[in-house]
Amino acid sequence: MGDTFCNRAKFLKIYIQFLRYNNMIKKIVFCSILFTALNINAQKGSRIGYIDMDIILKNIEEYKKSSKLLDKNILIWKKEIELKKIQLKKYQHQLEIEKVLLTSELIKDKELEIEDFAIELVNLQEKRFGSNGDMIKQRIKLLQPVQDQVLNIIKQIAKEKKYDFIFDRSSDGTMLYSVKNYDISDLVLKRINRNKKIQDRKEKIEALKEKAKNN
Repeated sequence: MGDTFCNRAKFLKIYIQFLRYNNMIKKIVFCSILFTALNINAQKGSRIGYIDMDIILKNIEEYKKSSKLLDKNILIWKKEIELKKIQLKKYQHQLEIEKVLLTSELIKDKELEIEDFAIELVNLQEKRFGSNGDMIKQRIKLLQPVQDQVLNIIKQIAKEKKYDFIFDRSSDGTMLYSVKNYDISDLVLKRINRNKKIQDRKEKIEALKEKAKNN
């Protein structure tokens, strides 16, 4: 069992190093694209804008509700895992106390049971928080539709206002300085709110029509 956890610890260490390296690559790519865009802009007068996706999403009610629901589920899953960890420690402690009374064969059986329980715990952690776990799946299910809506609005604005590049300052790349005139975050939010009002109005009209039909 010790070797299993040791190997997993080594794997996690390598994985963390990979994530750091991956983030560094993302920043390099982002900066390269940004500098290329600025260079093109200087040469031919391209239009460049930027948004702050974090600020936009935090101001969308549907996104806030989905985030709260996801956070609630994450808290439940963390408690579930924590209870398993406590139970594992109890089993280990109990075996240490009982060892003097047990035969070597019974001790081996108990150790195998504890190892199986430890594997269950690792599998549960992977199920909840792994690369294809419940947290990722629910994040996509709850938050992706809102993010897609925002991206569609950004594309519409880019087409209407003839922007050549729109960057996200909340992404991995670091924007050290930007002129406020290039920030279209407020414009995106206004468009989202306007679309929401139009959709709400349509739903109310449809509801009234349905009510009149039933009467």
